[in-house]
Amino acid sequence: MAELERFTVSLDGDLAAAFERLIAERGYKNRSEAVRDLLRGELERSRQTAEGEGHCVANLSYVYNHHERDLAERLTTLQHGQHDLTVATMHAHLDHENCLESVILRGATAAVRTFADALMAERGVRHGQVNLIAVEIDSGHDHQHGYVPRGKVRTHVHMKPKT
Repeated sequence: MAELERFTVSLDGDLAAAFERLIAERGYKNRSEAVRDLLRGELERSRQTAEGEGHCVANLSYVYNHHERDLAERLTTLQHGQHDLTVATMHAHLDHENCLESVILRGATAAVRTFADALMAERGVRHGQVNLIAVEIDSGHDHQHGYVPRGKVRTHVHMKPKT
């Protein structure tokens, strides 16, 4: 674990009170944990804006009306067209018309962004939002544990969040 550094922050009374309410609403145990999360979030937003390159993992969520003409089929076709980026999809029925989907993505940041933007731009998709997290790619390595067919080696990469 990295060495902790301490610093002091001065806030005016209104901002301090608003921060204390935020801490209570989100269930933080202390100010330090809240400040760390706020900093991580802002650093990630800044990194995503500055670095358009590299790799990421992402969660793309959106709501759509499944009665919209051919929309479910168009969304599925888009996902199949980017099967190398799409890890998994969760589908939930909100009511008789509306569905919420959450798609887990991973890959080159530019490709993930382009795919997410295209999917959210489909006519009938509402409330689309993507959360990207930059990752460092650890080169593939072999694993011999777990079920592996005789004579085969399972190789995969690890993706470590940058923040």
